[in-house]
Amino acid sequence: MSKLTVEQVMELAPVIPVLVVDRVEDALTIARALVAGGLPALEVTLRTPAALDVIREMSKVEGAVVGAGTVLNPAQLDAAMEAGARFIVSPGLTKPLGKAAIAAKIPFLPGTATAADIMRGMDMGLTHFKFFPAETSGGLPALKALAAPLHTARFCPTGGITPQNAPEWLAQPFIKCVGGSWVVPKGPVDAAKIEALAREAAALPR
Repeated sequence: MSKLTVEQVMELAPVIPVLVVDRVEDALTIARALVAGGLPALEVTLRTPAALDVIREMSKVEGAVVGAGTVLNPAQLDAAMEAGARFIVSPGLTKPLGKAAIAAKIPFLPGTATAADIMRGMDMGLTHFKFFPAETSGGLPALKALAAPLHTARFCPTGGITPQNAPEWLAQPFIKCVGGSWVVPKGPVDAAKIEALAREAAALPR
């Protein structure tokens, strides 16, 4: 399995689905529907007891590039990689987690919301960041203001992104993709619905 850079992960599709999956038995259905719809990068958040097993199952789907989200510390990073995660997303950036991700040579998208967050990441050698929580951190005007002086940084905004506002975010040159939870609606898993939503998301211009 070839290693991807963080930039390559972000360029796989305009949207990275942010997944909270409670049942391992739903993993294959969800992953197959998302990949069939054109969204291969899948962020499985470590918010449920099933998450690591979900990563293992989804990694079996051809074409899926499965990552772990809501990674908070080096121990969770190790567990996610052991489960097969090919990229790591965190809600924030700490020195221990940043150092561990860099040492592991795994694509890493740390959450940032301020200039200090981004500068801390840049000091570690990171160039790609999650902007989170995007809408409540000032939305697109805030990220535009941050991206101007920190012009080498590239972003994946997550938090409050919808099919309606995603095109405006994606139109910015410093935004490589967005994270969104709308592609897999809450409730019983409907593969046809997920694939249709994924197809619409994959067709968003950027």
